[in-house]
Amino acid sequence: MKRYALATLLLLTAAAATHAADWPHWRGPARTGISAETEWAAQWDDKGPKVLWKAEVGVGFSTFSVAEGGVFTTGNADEKDTLFCFDAVTGKSLWTHEYPAELGDKYFEGGTTGTPTVAGGRVYQLSRWGDALCLEAATGRVVWSKNVQKETEIRIPDWGYSGSPLVWEDLVILNVGQAGLALKKETGEIVWKSADKNAGYSTPYPFDQGGKKLVVLGSGRSWVAVDPRTGEKAWDCTWSTSYGVNAADPIADGGRLFVSSGYNKGCALLQPGAGEPAKVWENRDMRNMMNPCVLIGGHLYGMDGNNGEGQLKCLELATGKTLWSEKSTGTGSVTAADGKLIVLSEKGELLIAPADPAGFKPAAKAQVLTGKCWTVPVLANGLLYCRNAEGSVVCLDLRKK
Repeated sequence: MKRYALATLLLLTAAAATHAADWPHWRGPARTGISAETEWAAQWDDKGPKVLWKAEVGVGFSTFSVAEGGVFTTGNADEKDTLFCFDAVTGKSLWTHEYPAELGDKYFEGGTTGTPTVAGGRVYQLSRWGDALCLEAATGRVVWSKNVQKETEIRIPDWGYSGSPLVWEDLVILNVGQAGLALKKETGEIVWKSADKNAGYSTPYPFDQGGKKLVVLGSGRSWVAVDPRTGEKAWDCTWSTSYGVNAADPIADGGRLFVSSGYNKGCALLQPGAGEPAKVWENRDMRNMMNPCVLIGGHLYGMDGNNGEGQLKCLELATGKTLWSEKSTGTGSVTAADGKLIVLSEKGELLIAPADPAGFKPAAKAQVLTGKCWTVPVLANGLLYCRNAEGSVVCLDLRKK
């Protein structure tokens, strides 16, 4: 392990910048995929947005977490996974932590898939092969490290474990097993585990059902809600897909849950209650293979379809009706801020467009990466972080001058 900075360096960096718009974990502070930022430049001249810094992190699809002056991501090279911490503004490497890990390029490029979670001055990570890590965010010092697969002997699904750790009170909840697994945040000790059946690939998602706190996970065959404290199952909604891929997180709205899966499965609006949730509607018009939609003004904007046939779509949440589609993006990804869609196409073109149910009309475009780009970009403190599958990272300066 290499450490290139002391805690004081990161603290000084943090003191010199504004972190009101940090993005400490997958899907952001509100877990919606939508940034609260308004002071960012949604247009640029013919040269495109300014490239602030670049880096190479190895093969993978992990996106970024941004907290207290640092940006965190992962990649795989030379049969090792590496967790990186860069200075968010300069791109200087602050520290790295590596551990043995297979590339795992079965059916795809392989590499890392889950995104680090930063909470309480620590960073948590789950590898595809069951390595669970807790490190000091400022220095990279290991607080605890263990392999939950070896300890529990819970099977690894076809593409390895995925999803990001959910830090909930004094627990770290992972999508391992049929309905998750929880560790003590301070020590990594197992608190509860679920059955030895295939996990899905989603991140554990906090959901308030009638005042009761639950966590919803995608398993290999269903969406399941559990009590985060005990792991006790609250409900189970059968949702079988090809290859058992339920990877895109649910989206909550007024006590309902929107769920979507790729491989021609489709989507549904669920109404949880006593027993298995009822389906308000169900169709195949939105098939999120990996990245979830964003919900803005009662409309869903997201990537429908699979590799080679993807497209950006807009659906009406209440009815599931398709309002428009845009094929030029391929199976890319979308986030949003200030009523605007931030789209990274499968081929690395960045597009900014109003979130408009009437149609997709980009106001700005720029080619920012090459190669396959499935990873959703992250906007934090006016900077946009993007990467491709090979591990090329680019930080774009969208701060208003």
